[in-house]
Amino acid sequence: MSAVLDIRGIRKHFGAVPVLQGIDLAVHEHEVVVLIGASGSGKSTLLKTINLIEQVDDGQIFLSGQDITDPRVNADRVRAQIGVVFQHYNLFPHLTVLENVTLASRKVFKRPAAQARDQGMAVLARMGLADKAREYPDRLSGGQQQRVAIARAVVTDPRVLLLDEITSALDPQLVGEVLDVVTELKESGSTILMATHEMAFARRVADRVVFLKDGVLVEQGPPEQIFDAPRHPDTVAFLARIL
Repeated sequence: MSAVLDIRGIRKHFGAVPVLQGIDLAVHEHEVVVLIGASGSGKSTLLKTINLIEQVDDGQIFLSGQDITDPRVNADRVRAQIGVVFQHYNLFPHLTVLENVTLASRKVFKRPAAQARDQGMAVLARMGLADKAREYPDRLSGGQQQRVAIARAVVTDPRVLLLDEITSALDPQLVGEVLDVVTELKESGSTILMATHEMAFARRVADRVVFLKDGVLVEQGPPEQIFDAPRHPDTVAFLARIL
């Protein structure tokens, strides 16, 4: 399989504090890679470097073969190839659900309004939200808002989807409906790199699980190996605390 994302030796400091310490990671087409680790382990920062929200101090990130850490790169063109969903929904409150979902299609990709609307409605239907297209975000539950955020991220058919703890702001009873959407995206062939604290979900959906600690990639492997037979003492200790 070809690597959609190829992360080589990424280092990032905040002041004197090392946050990413030489991360090497490849994510292949149609693969779901799940990042696990304690808060502060570097998961969110790694995702932010991929989307060029944070600049790396050293190393390279390649997206479909292009070095996106090259300072000459057009960051907006890179971001147009990446779908991102954060912990909080970040929906525009003054726009309807459909307007939120189609905003990038209309403003960034310059698609005709009718085409953007049809594509937006098709994605909302996939998410079970077609009947909410004309509602405003404050009329939706947290789970519905997060599904709208996912719809907005996938409607432009990105090369890779980055999901950063997308269930952490949700009430427990709403977590399942959002994770079901991610499962559907996996089954449709999306390439996904996601950080999560939902270990049962990681076991079910991941092709590969990556354990980070203090900005170091400690161990990676298929979920059955990481969860049932971890090899590194730090992985064993982490899983013993949370499982």
